[in-house]
Amino acid sequence: MKTKTIYQNCNLFDGETNQLKQNAWLEVDDETVKITALGTGKAPQADNWVNLQDKYVMPGLINCHTHMVMDPTDSRGVTDFNVIETTINAVENLHTMLKSGVTYVRECGSTFDIDLTIARMIAEGKITKVPEVLPSGRPYSMSGGHGDIPNFGYIVDSPDEMRKSVRQGLARGVKAVKVMAAGGIMTEKDSMDDPQLSVDEIRVAVQEAHHKGLIVAAHAEGIAGIMNALEAGVDSIEHGYYVNDAAIDLMLKNGTYLTPTIIAAWAFPEYAQDIAPAWEMNKAKTALADLQVNIAHAHERGVKISLGTDAGTTFNGFDKTPVELQLLVDTGFSNFEALQTSVNAAKLMKISDEYGTLAAGKYADFLVLDKNPLTDIKAVTQANKAVYKKGKREY
Repeated sequence: MKTKTIYQNCNLFDGETNQLKQNAWLEVDDETVKITALGTGKAPQADNWVNLQDKYVMPGLINCHTHMVMDPTDSRGVTDFNVIETTINAVENLHTMLKSGVTYVRECGSTFDIDLTIARMIAEGKITKVPEVLPSGRPYSMSGGHGDIPNFGYIVDSPDEMRKSVRQGLARGVKAVKVMAAGGIMTEKDSMDDPQLSVDEIRVAVQEAHHKGLIVAAHAEGIAGIMNALEAGVDSIEHGYYVNDAAIDLMLKNGTYLTPTIIAAWAFPEYAQDIAPAWEMNKAKTALADLQVNIAHAHERGVKISLGTDAGTTFNGFDKTPVELQLLVDTGFSNFEALQTSVNAAKLMKISDEYGTLAAGKYADFLVLDKNPLTDIKAVTQANKAVYKKGKREY
């Protein structure tokens, strides 16, 4: 027999409108674990009741750029651990992410294709108390490129190699392709300005992914890599630190998303001053100074900004997605605009029909906070927040 649970007596931010619904309630079907109705005032009859004690409810966060396999205490990020140790650490990292308020992630590159197996086991109910995972497997990189790390990147050096490699990835279960279009902060022998995969190579990855209705993310910090990725038709630019007006024009024309991952650069001077090597620290400091201006400009011009953190990179822990929201506000976003980046992440990942906001027909993934996130963005950083995933309190 179907039963329903009413979550009542809360101040509701549904993720869609820049206002709270006071004295609100949510009705959840206990079988489908989806929201069947929302409202204010007197709630309808139900089988079970949960009193949220006049606290603040908001949607679970969607983080579209994570690396569950990485170790944020290691300046290399990708470690030399074997597949068993890496898998155990990855599951623990996902526990931390859910506890922080993240209920769905897009993994943007995993050693050993670990995320493919973990995503399947989550769907089968064999791994619990973790976010849902949209897996990308190992990323695609050129020889000597930003992803040319043992057990991490698939190395491709022509359009034909890219086509075959991406097809093999899709056959293994990849649901979101990740390409390395430029150098980066964490690789010593390249620069953020270095273009890496060619337009033709990236375009092939886009064609193959789009044939399956899937999305392509491009790691691109410098403008040359950004422009190559945009010309090839990717769905999102990851980092995009040196985005300029020419790139913005293309992003607006094509509807491309930008995932700034501000915290990935911010964490270096904040936490790793005496730990990270000088070459890495210098790259991060330079990027941070520039990206704050460039990302703010892209936002002002109307580029769709999606929430992602690059979690797992140096001192960029798996509990820090709420800090990215704070950094977006520091960059010039309103609280509502910062929170909307999570909604945009759901749209980018093509899961917004069921996740990202609180509405009838969507899964009951929500956070319960002591303070109002629309007036105090730091409310989301609350350590002991209640995290509900599919109608069940997990933390």
